[in-house]
Amino acid sequence: MTEAEGAAHLKAIFEAEGYRIAERFALDEDGVFVELDGWDATARVGYEYITSEAGDRLEFTPGAIAALEARMARRELFVFLVDEHDVDGEAALSSAAREFLARVASLRATA
Repeated sequence: MTEAEGAAHLKAIFEAEGYRIAERFALDEDGVFVELDGWDATARVGYEYITSEAGDRLEFTPGAIAALEARMARRELFVFLVDEHDVDGEAALSSAAREFLARVASLRATA
């Protein structure tokens, strides 16, 4: 699946769950600067389909991912980070995204 196909597929899933997605969003907060494939600024939920094609691994370094994960642990934001090597096609991407969104909903319900 290409970068564009993966990002479009994720956008459709997130929007079906009610998120209002801005594409190619530059997130620049608290020392973290990355361009996300999609972001809902009001809900503070987004996604990134990490591919070699887009050169995403240069931007989503272990340090950047750790910073995002720390902010997610504090429930400040939620970003679905998925590497193209970790999903085998559209069905696997859909399943992983829906699982992520269910966890976000659960965390918000207990907040």
